Amino acid sequence: MDTRDQHVIIVGSGRVGSGLATRLVERGYSVAVIDANRAAFRRIREPEVDRVEGVGYDHDTLIRAGVERAVGLAAVTNGDNTNIVVARTAREAFKVPRVLARIYDVRRAAIYERLGVPTVASALLTIEMSMRQILPNEDSVRWVDPSARVCVVEHPTPPALVGTLVNSLERDGEVRIVAVRRLGSSVLPTDDLVLQEGDVIYAAVAGERLEEIELRTFGVSTGGRS
Repeated sequence: MDTRDQHVIIVGSGRVGSGLATRLVERGYSVAVIDANRAAFRRIREPEVDRVEGVGYDHDTLIRAGVERAVGLAAVTNGDNTNIVVARTAREAFKVPRVLARIYDVRRAAIYERLGVPTVASALLTIEMSMRQILPNEDSVRWVDPSARVCVVEHPTPPALVGTLVNSLERDGEVRIVAVRRLGSSVLPTDDLVLQEGDVIYAAVAGERLEEIELRTFGVSTGGRS
């Protein structure tokens, strides 16, 4: 995918925000980071990242950050209220197609999910999970449990796995195949189910080692995908 004209906004320049900025720049995205504290920008090492000082839900600040051309926005400050207001402002006022709000309170996160704003709980939050939520055309994390220790991922069957028994992909404590979608219908795996071209695999994966496990199981290097 050509990312040269793809712009993403990150609100919050903490560990997660700065890490997201690094990953996005590595993928070739244009990135702007918003933070009310100028000193927070010291975490960002990439000179091409646009640093915008201001409040993330302020319309003028968002416009200065390029919200009108953004394909995604991640609100990852340390405040639940700020993050949800930023995400809803981006989605409702500026029609940003992909938004994500970091929410500490898991009970509140469920409410916002029902309002159509994807959320990620802060416990063991990984940069990779955030990347997959806010960017188009990425392999998707479809579900994350509140502790972020387990997630369900969706993968098209790689050519190298066609003809492989589905259950052979499972590893104790790492991967469980939840379902396989074939020709528009999903089935639960059986001992004799063999992967075919065009199948989509749904797998429960240990969240803390998501990238490592996906590379070993599906041959997908999330860090090097472009």
